[in-house]
Amino acid sequence: MDLSIIILNYNTCELTLNAIQSVYDSQTSFCYEIIVVDNHSSDASVVEIKRRYPNVRLVENPSNDGFSKGNNIGIKLATGRYILLLNSDTIIDSDSLQTMIAFMDQNLSIGAAGCKIVLPDGSLDKACKRGFPTPLASFYYAFGISKLFPKVSRFNQYQLGYLDPDQDYPVDCLVGAFMMVRKEAIDQVGMLDEDFFMYGEDIDWCYRIKQGGWRIHYYPYTQIVHHKGASSRRKPFKIIYEFHRAMYLFHKKHYQKKYNFLINGLVYLGIALKFILSLALNRFGSVR
Repeated sequence: MDLSIIILNYNTCELTLNAIQSVYDSQTSFCYEIIVVDNHSSDASVVEIKRRYPNVRLVENPSNDGFSKGNNIGIKLATGRYILLLNSDTIIDSDSLQTMIAFMDQNLSIGAAGCKIVLPDGSLDKACKRGFPTPLASFYYAFGISKLFPKVSRFNQYQLGYLDPDQDYPVDCLVGAFMMVRKEAIDQVGMLDEDFFMYGEDIDWCYRIKQGGWRIHYYPYTQIVHHKGASSRRKPFKIIYEFHRAMYLFHKKHYQKKYNFLINGLVYLGIALKFILSLALNRFGSVR
């Protein structure tokens, strides 16, 4: 098996069916398998996937234990040389899989690679190529300095806005919506950290992959569409909470020992304030 495609589903029946179909519509010259892990959906996902795609390996979780744990279940079952994390709300181009496998086969030092990801309106999903969220990079991003100086590398260490999205280059991290990872890299550094429920796990994985001596690469010569934010404007408390908890977990795990107590204190204070502000803005948006 060349490629194992892991799709995590949670109440996104139609989106997931479309994602699966886009895989089957691909032009490929290699063997692949699709593993769908359902995190105890309450919609018609399980029934429809079984009915329309009987060749898909479907795992029915008895509970929703998050993105990391769900994908790890799929990774444990995978038999491919490469593992592809693919979001259920994505549509891949017909050449995406072939292009990325060929690139990985030709560059054996690359542990993980991602393609160009665009939103439905054609704009770039900026999460598809990022630097690590160091305290300084996070400061420039959180306070809007990166937006004021989008082409200055010093102020755009996180979203790398100064780099041409149509050129390929090494990056620090990719996004879990489409991340192709070499099996040998996973065997070395381990799977996704299940302490991260639904955010930050992709950054943490890339950090560990790079620590293991592998390269991470952005390769935009094929693309996918990511229906990011397809849900309502108002976000449930759980989503906002987990987003900010992931920031805390990542800093504590990878950076806390590298910085003094003052820097760490400012980082944790900033996360707390941003969390409170996000809750307030979300509440305001829901009553407009």
